[in-house]
Amino acid sequence: MNLTEVKKQISELSNPEDAKNLSKYFKTGKGEYGEGDIFIGIRMPVLRSIAKKAIDIDATEIISLLSSKIHEERMLALLILMYKFQKADAELQRKIFEIYIDNRKYINNWDLVDVCTPNVIGAYLLNKDRSILYNLAKSASLWDKRIAIISTFHFIKHNQFDDTFKIADILLTDKHDLIHKAVGWMLREIGKRDLKAEKKFLKTRYNNMPRTMLRYAIERFEETERQKYLKGLV
Repeated sequence: MNLTEVKKQISELSNPEDAKNLSKYFKTGKGEYGEGDIFIGIRMPVLRSIAKKAIDIDATEIISLLSSKIHEERMLALLILMYKFQKADAELQRKIFEIYIDNRKYINNWDLVDVCTPNVIGAYLLNKDRSILYNLAKSASLWDKRIAIISTFHFIKHNQFDDTFKIADILLTDKHDLIHKAVGWMLREIGKRDLKAEKKFLKTRYNNMPRTMLRYAIERFEETERQKYLKGLV
């Protein structure tokens, strides 16, 4: 399947009603975080199916999709990158990592960040220097910051928590709700694997956390313990 065939299939599968609903869900209105994004109404299972068939398209074609004004085309590009990465040798994995980083300005909504960032950026950096994540965490870009923390999900799955905690500290006073949710989610994921480590981190920080971040982080705690955290009684 080449790029022309991919775009033709996407166009044929578009659904105006789904596009309308997705536009609302992903906050594309004026002043919202997804302002101006264009949806044509294709659901993730369909995009995943297309991506698997289009896995052999080349880097130039992937970048063309990734720079599209259409949200689903950008998502498709990221899915293709992820599937390619999973089967790639070390050199191709490096190239895929570089394509992602060099074109990340197009990765500009939370679903686009979340879908493949752990499986590409996190996976690539698992046994490498991770300083790029700290640079992203200190960026002015909302999406760079979300990439930084969500990348660490791959490390968490390998029981490596230090980078998540350090990046969480950088983002602890961030003002955006999407960062609060992402940090809280990653802390919760640590808690699934090592509750003691999560609680140790929370103990000296929970009173200064944005409420949403805390709620996400303690979502799986027993109700009585949750209430203690929420009331500042831990």
